[in-house]
Amino acid sequence: MDERMREAAQTGSIDALYQLIKDDPCILERIDSIPFLDTPLHVAACAGRVDFMMEMMNLKPSFARRLNQDGSSPLHLALRNNRIQAVLRLLKFDRGLVRVKGREGLTPLHHVVQTGDVDLMVKFLEACPEAIEDVTIRDETVFHLAAKNDTFDSFQVLVGWLIRSQHEVAQRWEKELLSWADIEGNTVLHIAVVRNRSQMVKLLLEHMCRDHINAKNLDGLTALDMLRKLHGNAMEDMLRKAGGLSGSLIPNKSISSVDIKSLRKKMTCFQKLETTACRGKKSIPYEMQN
Repeated sequence: MDERMREAAQTGSIDALYQLIKDDPCILERIDSIPFLDTPLHVAACAGRVDFMMEMMNLKPSFARRLNQDGSSPLHLALRNNRIQAVLRLLKFDRGLVRVKGREGLTPLHHVVQTGDVDLMVKFLEACPEAIEDVTIRDETVFHLAAKNDTFDSFQVLVGWLIRSQHEVAQRWEKELLSWADIEGNTVLHIAVVRNRSQMVKLLLEHMCRDHINAKNLDGLTALDMLRKLHGNAMEDMLRKAGGLSGSLIPNKSISSVDIKSLRKKMTCFQKLETTACRGKKSIPYEMQN
């Protein structure tokens, strides 16, 4: 990027910006043509130059979702540099910026969960509830990140928000996200046990069914197995009372969503008729079905 443009963004000079556009009408187009770059919006967000930011977003809205060479969006940079006013203005401009994935798949919501900024975390969730679904490249949810960074305040507020959410798919979120497995097969309960975070474990057990409590990771270990291996303390009683079992007592589940046992059985007459009817319906053109 032109050094004069960088200086204009750092100082927040809108006059200098338009002088550069007068001198070279294609200057912003050239910046936009480079895949990974610190745009003027990145520089202004980093410096907290809010007026310049808004002017730039009016001229080039696409800059708001662009990543620089380090894998950061303007909102990521504003957060890292504690430019709260800039963060809020970016959020007002486009609530979806909360879901922009940067380096390692980390979103701005992931960032505030890791740092324990509960106020911004709730603000982000209010603006874009769907952001709670986003996972990192290691399949970590916001709950995994809160557990791994030992931010119990974030964790507690996230769970509280989740169970109170009136979003149309909130019931699915509550069922899936607390039992979600990362790339190593570890649920949030596994992580909390490894970290020896009894408060997190206690809170999770209040909202997890027995099957999820006894989920096995890729090493075949349940949370109780990991607890015995690492700590063997009073947390074991907590898990046992909630129905926690050792992985050796739980049969391995099929990775297929189909009931394989049912495929081995002979089809009944009703099942044959049902299958034939379904196949016949699918072969009829959609317009004719209507």
